[in-house]
Amino acid sequence: MDFLDQFVNLFADFTNPKKRVFAGYLGISILIAFVWLLLVQKTSIKKALARIFDRKVFMSRSAGVDYSIFVINRIFFGFISPLLLGQMAVAVGIYIALLNSGLVPAKVFEDLSKPLVVTLFSITMFLADDLSKYLLHRWMHRWPILWSLHKVHHSAETLNPMTIYRNHPLEGVIALLRTTVVQGTVISLFYYLFDDSVSLFTILGTNVLIFAFHVSGSNLRHSHIDIRYPRWIEHILISPCQHQLHHSIAEEHYDKNFGSALAIWDWMFGSLHVSDKEQALKFGLLPSEGFKANSLWEMYVTPVRETGQITFRAGTRVKNRLVNLFSRPRSSEPGKND
Repeated sequence: MDFLDQFVNLFADFTNPKKRVFAGYLGISILIAFVWLLLVQKTSIKKALARIFDRKVFMSRSAGVDYSIFVINRIFFGFISPLLLGQMAVAVGIYIALLNSGLVPAKVFEDLSKPLVVTLFSITMFLADDLSKYLLHRWMHRWPILWSLHKVHHSAETLNPMTIYRNHPLEGVIALLRTTVVQGTVISLFYYLFDDSVSLFTILGTNVLIFAFHVSGSNLRHSHIDIRYPRWIEHILISPCQHQLHHSIAEEHYDKNFGSALAIWDWMFGSLHVSDKEQALKFGLLPSEGFKANSLWEMYVTPVRETGQITFRAGTRVKNRLVNLFSRPRSSEPGKND
């Protein structure tokens, strides 16, 4: 029975509305893609279905690696998750720090109406979570030690909804820590300022704004269906096509569209690229990365080796600087140091 429970839990994300690959969201994404192909791209029903369920995408070697990584990482996090710092632990720690600081009186806004507090909390949680995802994603591309982990995700040569799980476990740990710190911080601040009137507007237990993101086709971002939004909307929301451009190996698409749900961060910080006219995109990594895209061994071992090498080189540079800083200077006079 325990084995059966563990097996069922392995695929629990498909029944959890808080997860992107919840079966309901997947079904809605299929419907959106179908309507898009019929009404916008004017394809026949038969061609639309063939395009959506393209075997070359879902049965590709790249997709097979996505499925394998999903299972392996789920098993890994089943063991590691209990060891990670919990969201409430962070929230309690920050709450106590705020109490001790005395910078702002506790419960200063406790008289505000509960609907207003719930609205503010739901929006703040969504914005803080989305902004922190943008920043972490951008750093993943800019810092070599993080890129060595994140390029596992970018090694996908075809995109499907399961590509969201194509991550090295160490990147997964970093992402969990981001979620824990950001959400724990927002929770503690709101409880400190507004007391116990804090809660989320939810649908199926999910923040209503996250729910809206998922039912609007979040799974199509990792897909071969290149749905575009009007140009002005793509300055606010990331379209499926914009995220597909982010995965493109074309030089004009480098370091663009880091946003998760919102495009406003890319717009503000100069990394926005609105969708191009219909074109064939090539995904994956450049040969210069020297990375075997469809090797599970490569996915798990190479990033660890590279991060170790980067850390060792950085440590060597620091050591050399310290040695130079504290070493006795040599005299320029002949024989002085003999």
